[in-house]
Amino acid sequence: MIGRRGVLRAMVVTGVGLLLVPVRALAQRIPAATKSALETAKLIYVATQRKSGERSTVAPVWFVYENDAIWTTTSPGSWKAKRIARGSPLYIWVGSESGPFVVGTAEKITDPAVISHMGELYSDKYWIAALGFFRPRPERVSSGKTIAYKVTLAEGTPPPAPKS
Repeated sequence: MIGRRGVLRAMVVTGVGLLLVPVRALAQRIPAATKSALETAKLIYVATQRKSGERSTVAPVWFVYENDAIWTTTSPGSWKAKRIARGSPLYIWVGSESGPFVVGTAEKITDPAVISHMGELYSDKYWIAALGFFRPRPERVSSGKTIAYKVTLAEGTPPPAPKS
């Protein structure tokens, strides 16, 4: 006979399993061609959503792609950082402004070990980062000079360009 604790434990395990299903499905919904482009591209082109609901202009961004996520940084005073803090999705084109498109949800990262790892990956990808410039550093993130993000990806439809 299963007691109350056993039933509760089974419900929790089942609930956690059900919560992980959408996360696994998200990672699998990105087409193989887009994943391949993310693995080889030097830049992604990113836009955010303005308060008006309109898409911002597109900007090139350095990034690394690992574990089905994009890892990137930005200045805390940038419009991108302000919009992400407000909950804006990231509209991402891979490799060029007409490249494969995905939608991202950014999560702020502060773990020094993760940021150090990002710096190593940047150094492997960008020659100037290998020289010690423009790479993520834990001390810059902890001092508030840089914000680091993990971006979870999903398929999506590109929003219309901003009005001129």
